[in-house]
Amino acid sequence: MSNRLFQGMIHQMRDAIGRAVGVIDETGTIISCSDLGRIGEVCSFPLEEYFVRNEMFTVDGQTYKPFGSAIHPEYVVFVDGNDELSKKYADVIALSLGSVKSLYDEKYDRGNFIKNVVLDNILPGDIYLKARELRFTTDTSRVVLLIRIPEHNDISIYDIIQNLFPDKTKDFVININETDIALVKEVRPNIETRDLEKLARSIADSLNSEAFIHCLIGIGTVVDGIKELAGSFKDAQVALEVGKVFDTEKEIVSYDNLGIARLIYQLPTTLCEMFLREVFKRGSIDTLDHETLFTIQKFFENNLNVSETSRKLFVHRNTLVYRLEKINKLTGLDLREFDDAIVFKVALMVKKYLDANPVKY
Repeated sequence: MSNRLFQGMIHQMRDAIGRAVGVIDETGTIISCSDLGRIGEVCSFPLEEYFVRNEMFTVDGQTYKPFGSAIHPEYVVFVDGNDELSKKYADVIALSLGSVKSLYDEKYDRGNFIKNVVLDNILPGDIYLKARELRFTTDTSRVVLLIRIPEHNDISIYDIIQNLFPDKTKDFVININETDIALVKEVRPNIETRDLEKLARSIADSLNSEAFIHCLIGIGTVVDGIKELAGSFKDAQVALEVGKVFDTEKEIVSYDNLGIARLIYQLPTTLCEMFLREVFKRGSIDTLDHETLFTIQKFFENNLNVSETSRKLFVHRNTLVYRLEKINKLTGLDLREFDDAIVFKVALMVKKYLDANPVKY
């Protein structure tokens, strides 16, 4: 594609300066030239050292100027002549071709295309047209993993993740903002959530071992069409936000495993406040002290089993029963009854949600 892109401009350059002009790639092959008969010729001298040095040079009456990436040039433009004017021509042409190629890559690069799809910055009707232009497979199963680095996010972190997934035709690593990096991963159909969590764990471990970075990872839903990638990305964002509220100790949160927390997250705050007022008619949940709340948490963790909970808390069974009866008097809910326990559990989660005031997507 670069050959055709350069060739049109090379002809115009020849008309403007009146000299033979051409472009050579990294293999030393002339890929574009104002003299069509020279296209396909291979350079008679090695270009490797000039690519490394990335500076202008002259050989056999021609002036050469590498261009492309600032770190690693991909092409060399040549102009007939070795005078000062030839050097100026080479500089201007290299700058022009480099700028055109940069704009072209931005427009047609697959990574940029995927980023626009994920961030929902492209019209639905244009997605399949652009995918066809890029020969991009649209019906493959993919999932978005959102990697959040709370401390900082520098280029080395992006490079580490990119090196973990080197196949740029299948997997795409995208910088979202200063803290978030998205991984669009091609997966096999019907992949299970635990396999995605293992993948996320390997990413977290790599960042921790190679860069001493702690990260959080939200796993979106697996989708079969490219148009649904934006939805998978939003699900990964929701997973991180819900995890920040309800599972503060978890590093990896999957949208598919959010359970009732996802329902609470989607409720309007006014409805949540109304629910708390209805549940705690006798008194506010704020009247419960830290010890009482800790007792309730352990009671839930032990499946409402009084004997097991008292053993874990190192208290007498009657002491625990007394605490539960105290909670009943304060709130009107008997946690030994399954229905009341469910209501209280949900109420605690709603209260936690309101206190956190999370960002919604």
